[in-house]
Amino acid sequence: MKALTGKRRLPLLAAAGLVVAFFFICWRLPGGLELSVRPVKGGPPLLVVPLQPGERFTLHYYHSVENAPIWEEHSLDAEGRIFIEEERYLKFGAGMGRMPGVGRMVRRGDYEVIEDMHMPTGDFILRVGSPGVDHTVLWRGHSKNLSAVASHEAVQFAARPVSLLYSLWRHLWPHPATPL
Repeated sequence: MKALTGKRRLPLLAAAGLVVAFFFICWRLPGGLELSVRPVKGGPPLLVVPLQPGERFTLHYYHSVENAPIWEEHSLDAEGRIFIEEERYLKFGAGMGRMPGVGRMVRRGDYEVIEDMHMPTGDFILRVGSPGVDHTVLWRGHSKNLSAVASHEAVQFAARPVSLLYSLWRHLWPHPATPL
């Protein structure tokens, strides 16, 4: 086997340097956010979804007293902080309603809507209801019914910024808890 001469070694070193630089840059550049829903008591995540800052996901369920549908729209900022943006429901049920100074109450057809809330929740814990309450996360046309897999369990919604390299990797190989 011949040793590489200086003329042959230079292009290989340059190519290797470019590959290393590409991975270093992709590791340092922001690649969006990752929202995870994990059981508080431990274990693998029930749901992992990529999001962009400002992109929304919805928590949909049926009120345990009124048995009326409720939609809570949430967003994330660039640092991964969670905000509630909007609540929609059919009627003013137990525990539902406007909070003074938060959002604007409007009607959309049969629904009462509190819009423009942009109220920080941060990471939050949800006690998942039983089947029938159907706590379901809606994201990019996909859904995950948490009540079907974690009924009566406490789960934590948390988000974090991820690198462009991680985002590209997850685009090619999605997390097993990401709905496809």
